[in-house]
Amino acid sequence: MINDSKKLSVLLVDDEERFRQGLRTLLNFYSINSALPVEVIGDADSVEQVLKFTTQKCPDLILLDMQLKGCDGITVLARLKEAAYTGKVLVLSAHQEDDWIFRAMQGGAAGYVFKNRVATQLCEAIDTVTKSEIYLPSEVASRFFRFFQAYSDSCVKACHEVHLTEREQEVLYWLTQGASNEEIAKHLYVTVATVKAHLTSIFEKLKVTSRTQAIVTALKLGLVHA
Repeated sequence: MINDSKKLSVLLVDDEERFRQGLRTLLNFYSINSALPVEVIGDADSVEQVLKFTTQKCPDLILLDMQLKGCDGITVLARLKEAAYTGKVLVLSAHQEDDWIFRAMQGGAAGYVFKNRVATQLCEAIDTVTKSEIYLPSEVASRFFRFFQAYSDSCVKACHEVHLTEREQEVLYWLTQGASNEEIAKHLYVTVATVKAHLTSIFEKLKVTSRTQAIVTALKLGLVHA
């Protein structure tokens, strides 16, 4: 367990106030019983609030939900990386699918905890990630590494089979960050119509029919990194 006189500062990020309150209660219990010397210093339910808080307070640890107001946790991870956040991010999510876990870990999360197992996993998870180690629930660890191995093998294959132009790669990158067509257009200084044209070409090359499928396929093939 963490053995430090200084309490670990924690930011709670979830769009459900009741869940945040439950986390506060659980973390306070850990702290009072000396299991974890932690202190909740704030909470947020949107990427804007997260970035504002981390800039002002720079918490040691962020407990991050994967579904927030107007975006998902993958977008938050990407924005934190852009903002050069130096703390740890531990994902707490109801999503137990391999794709979600893989994208979160690839996006920079230090660990992943299932919401329905928070009471039994959170203490160990926090202790693990604060030691700069990776935490994954035991029941998914082997699945994750098999998924990672398959992903690594497919990267080599993808380099030979999928040929994206430089601009298509840029569009695909911003797509995986959760950006809308309008936001992609602003980032690349092109029109929305141009973005749509690139997306059509990308979908054809990846053999997909939706933005979600394109993101998952691109990440699996190693065409971009979250």
